[in-house]
Amino acid sequence: MKDYLVKALAYGGYVRAYAVNATETVSEAQRRHGTWHTASAALGRSLVGGLLLGATLKGEDTLTVKIQGDGPAGAIIVDSNAKGDVKGYIQNPKVSLPLNEKGKLDVRGAVGTNGVFTVIKDLGLKEPFSGQTPIVSGELGEDFTYYLAISEQIPSAVGLSVLVNPDETIKTAGGFMLQVMPGASDEVIAGLEERLKNLPNVSSLLEEGKTPEDILDIIFEGDSIMILEDAPVRFHCECSKEKFSTAIITLGTSEIQAMIEEDHGAEAVCSFCGNKYHFDEDELQGLIDEITGDKK
Repeated sequence: MKDYLVKALAYGGYVRAYAVNATETVSEAQRRHGTWHTASAALGRSLVGGLLLGATLKGEDTLTVKIQGDGPAGAIIVDSNAKGDVKGYIQNPKVSLPLNEKGKLDVRGAVGTNGVFTVIKDLGLKEPFSGQTPIVSGELGEDFTYYLAISEQIPSAVGLSVLVNPDETIKTAGGFMLQVMPGASDEVIAGLEERLKNLPNVSSLLEEGKTPEDILDIIFEGDSIMILEDAPVRFHCECSKEKFSTAIITLGTSEIQAMIEEDHGAEAVCSFCGNKYHFDEDELQGLIDEITGDKK
């Protein structure tokens, strides 16, 4: 099944609903970063959350989610956009903890329960919008939910789920986001809360072959939903050797000269996707010439 995200309306437009299958997207991140199972679940949930938040953007808008907890996973950084692209990395990919008391992957143990959850949105304005809330759970679904309620003042429910195979590969990954619009009745809100209590994990539903549309049908239990659109999602990084050249130039001539004399070259590695770019001595000298204006 291809990865894609569905946007819908329910209860006559009073609830915006999103659901996504991101299995291959999270698999790509796991392969690139070599994450162990608890880190895979933490990074995977963050990527799914990033896709869901990205689905609320328009045009060329982008956002960054930074999860900086006190657990062994360290920081998790995710970038997403309105086109369904997402990329991300986890500071310590080799985190493998015992299962929690519910027999599930201990994402809270990996992320930690103290720290900061930050979302930075670049909406094409002079200044990016930045919202920050404390980490309230470490399970991440609740943390995305709390951020939306406090920072964006949108009553929401976010479910994020990743199943990892015994060989560390990703079995399924996906999630949903519900946003209650102004004017929704107390009955609507109470009904939704009750249904979500009994909702199986999205990754288990995906394992059964359910689609994002099926997941919304299960959440709304047959109430009519209006599908607005579906769109592909993917792990995608736009890094390039040219971009790293620009970054190296900012180090200045003495730093680049040291790379030539001490290391006889340089290797740049993209944090988001793991791609490596090698610069030999001649290429580094070319960057120095660019700085000094000595274009041979």
